[in-house]
Amino acid sequence: MRIAPEWTASSGSPSIPVPELDGGLPVLLLRTDRNLLHHGTLGAIRSLGRAGVEVHAVLEGRASPAAHSRRLRRRHPWGPSPYREPEALAEHLRMVAARIGRRALLIPLDDAGAIFAAEHAKALEECYLLPRQDPAAPRRVADKSLLLEQCDRYDIACPESLVPETPAEVDEAAAALGLPLVAKWSRPWLLPDGLRSTEIVRTAERARRLFARSIGDEDDGFAAGPLILQRRVPSGGGDWFFHGHFDDDYACLFGGTGIKHLSHPPGAGPTVRGEWVLNPELEQLACKIVNILGCRGTVDLDFRLDSRTGTYHLLDFNPRLGAQFRLFCDERGIDLVRAVHLDRSGRAVPAPLPRYGRTFLVEHHFLRHALSRPGRGERAGAYRSLREAGERAWLAADDPVPFLVMGRRSLIRAVRRTT
Repeated sequence: MRIAPEWTASSGSPSIPVPELDGGLPVLLLRTDRNLLHHGTLGAIRSLGRAGVEVHAVLEGRASPAAHSRRLRRRHPWGPSPYREPEALAEHLRMVAARIGRRALLIPLDDAGAIFAAEHAKALEECYLLPRQDPAAPRRVADKSLLLEQCDRYDIACPESLVPETPAEVDEAAAALGLPLVAKWSRPWLLPDGLRSTEIVRTAERARRLFARSIGDEDDGFAAGPLILQRRVPSGGGDWFFHGHFDDDYACLFGGTGIKHLSHPPGAGPTVRGEWVLNPELEQLACKIVNILGCRGTVDLDFRLDSRTGTYHLLDFNPRLGAQFRLFCDERGIDLVRAVHLDRSGRAVPAPLPRYGRTFLVEHHFLRHALSRPGRGERAGAYRSLREAGERAWLAADDPVPFLVMGRRSLIRAVRRTT
């Protein structure tokens, strides 16, 4: 069954032939980390739904803005924990497959889901189409401690890092690395509420407090450890990222490089405003790293460029679709999630026709930043960026309800923070 894509303003130019996606292959989007405002989920629903694909998603409930998208065929119940009850989650997904009624393409949207899908592929293969993956590869790159070991083994540049084992070593690390430094948890998907996966640490006291959490019991955050302390690379060269999809032979079928103009929290968080930028050096480096570390499928890598040395330092390796993937929507309307669908359904993925200069913006974080700008001119420039963004995470004329639900959720959060 072949369904012609529905043309929208974000689908590409009608003068350029657009590959048709297989309308007979449904998709299940899997998230295991509760995050009501995960805009990547909505982006995947819209992109595939606009192309005529039947899209299903495991969502938290009606409180999720993505659950209200007109492009979503069906919302399925939240599943058991992939790390505490993996067998129960596998059974849950088999139940979801029965509701879908035919074999579906499974696309994980967070690290824990990607690890689970790789390690339990055999239990899911009758119900779901999955990339042929080394079962150990996603955990090997998503776990930041294991990633550091791989970087050291294969001489991949990353910030100088220390893993303290005692409070005294925390002070020694702060002295050796210098303040401010960056603190990261090795397995952020196991973090309890109230802790960020990455934090800029400005005092040794704060580093000691974080370390104290790492030696608590498992329910208090120990499972997310160890705590990694890293030298902070100067930000002058910029924060960069690479998104790509790799086939079974580790060839990059579709990808792009971008730069973060704003992140949340600043300097230590996901992209709030990004731009598609031509960077052949970084693209070659990212593809080399993916091949060395043996990860197939869709990846999202973060880098920081040290302007003093010209070195790109690998910060994170996410073995799944990045939330800002819609930045890389080319002239044909092909983006990463559509490239995944084309590849896994046996269709050719055309070489990207890049739209360099295209921007992506996450409205609720961006507006919070804009409102905090001190000058009227700076605020006006921020609002102009909002209006001129090539792709917005939430606002879409053909699917407006998720934006309204997101606005309500954001308002509720803001009120709770001030009371």
